Amino acid sequence: MLLEKLQGSLKFIRGEIMKRLMCTFGVALLGLLGLTACSSDGDGATSTAPVTEVPVTDAPTTTSAPEPLRILITNDDGVGADGIDVMVQSLLAMDNVAVTVVAPLENQSGTAGKTTAGDLVVTDATTKSGYPAKAVAGFPADTIIWAIDQGGIDFVPDLVVSGINNGQNYGLEIVPLSGTVGAARAAAVHNIPSVAVSQGLAAAPDFPTSAGAVVEWIEDHRAELLARTDGETVSEFANVNAPSCAAGLVVRGVIETPIESMGTSDYNANDCASTIVPTGDVSGFQNGYITISMLPISGSPFTD
Repeated sequence: MLLEKLQGSLKFIRGEIMKRLMCTFGVALLGLLGLTACSSDGDGATSTAPVTEVPVTDAPTTTSAPEPLRILITNDDGVGADGIDVMVQSLLAMDNVAVTVVAPLENQSGTAGKTTAGDLVVTDATTKSGYPAKAVAGFPADTIIWAIDQGGIDFVPDLVVSGINNGQNYGLEIVPLSGTVGAARAAAVHNIPSVAVSQGLAAAPDFPTSAGAVVEWIEDHRAELLARTDGETVSEFANVNAPSCAAGLVVRGVIETPIESMGTSDYNANDCASTIVPTGDVSGFQNGYITISMLPISGSPFTD
């Protein structure tokens, strides 16, 4: 009888030891897996949810494309003229620009800043190379009136380019008469930066030269043009004139120079081989330079 009790006790002890060993082993194993743990009294197991450490990542950042430079182009030679077509194509070759053309339906050279009273008649058109445009039956300055005041376009341009005019618009005597200048001035009055651009008269005007000068000017001023706020005051605008050099010659460079009187000089004078140091826009142009003159929106040379 005693032997049987001892055997029973040993059996019970071995069972308890095995349970303890299995529990300890299970805790170690399952702990590695992060799944379960044994109860404290060894009579069963309690399931616990695994804790998963999720790495924290920053929300992805998206870099939006920079806003394009919005350029409105007009002129005074009419929407179908060669000069505006070259200017449009040159601007389209730039990076990240949006080009809109609103130009006179017909040639309006020499109409200065004239405007038309009332609503303007506007039709769909294209430039010589087929770029979409709006043709305004009116003066160069009317294109700005229609685009801005009459809601012809649904944005405020960062820049207005007027030209390229066929024939130089320089000097105190000529500038106030120019429709090309008149359109640029109208834009500046609306607090929109603007550039008037003209190419020297020639049998074959060298439009790419003046277009290149404007493109370079725009790139030099792109950051400040994009940084402007709508309605920020504009008090002056640029007037660019490029000579059409004789065969085998090229312009001497680009100079920023004040406007001056023509005096008794010849309007058609043009010597790209000259070594004369210029004193202003007239002498600069006549002696082979592309000239850039900043003109006020009021006061000399304008008398209105």
